[in-house]
Amino acid sequence: MIIAENIFKKIGDTEILKGISIAVQASEVVSLVGPSGAGKTTLLNILGTLDKPTSGKVIIDSENIVKMNEKKLAAFRNKNIGFVFQFHHLLPEFTALENVYIPALISGEKQKTAEEKAKELLNRMGLSHRFYHQPSELSGGEQQRVAVARALINKPKVIFADEPTGNLDSHNAEALHHLFFELRKEYLQTFVIVTHNEHLAAMADRVIRVADGEIVE
Repeated sequence: MIIAENIFKKIGDTEILKGISIAVQASEVVSLVGPSGAGKTTLLNILGTLDKPTSGKVIIDSENIVKMNEKKLAAFRNKNIGFVFQFHHLLPEFTALENVYIPALISGEKQKTAEEKAKELLNRMGLSHRFYHQPSELSGGEQQRVAVARALINKPKVIFADEPTGNLDSHNAEALHHLFFELRKEYLQTFVIVTHNEHLAAMADRVIRVADGEIVE
């Protein structure tokens, strides 16, 4: 599913990633852990097409994403990749339902079909009573579940999550942990998760430890 080979990332004179190579199998849940500043988020952003390496190769589903131009990369990202961030990045002027189905509209889905898919996902997240609420009217846990539904709307092959439970209390964090694994079982998606939460990391199929821009375990 994902193959990264000899990934280097340099910003100015600072080397952030120092020749990282990893492979992630389809439907695998992998956690990236390590101290702050280790390069985890930089690696996640490169794997997720949000950033490009200084050198190296990234293959997702047999496509070399490093060689894609921005237009092709944006289309590939919208179709194949979902993102869940620590800060939900929901659009404040739109309802929960609209936030979820906007990516489907961007991909060319008709609005009626997109709305139906969004309602189904929000139902799955236990948010059928929140369709028409704006983010400011939702709790932190509810906002994060909306963000997860948005990440799933185009049925992506892989979900990249960066500290997805970082702003949640222990109850909501635990619920989101289990939700990821239920979704993997139901939709067969691949998850790559950056986390400081040792409990979430331990639940993953595999833990990759990063320190000083290199894989140490």
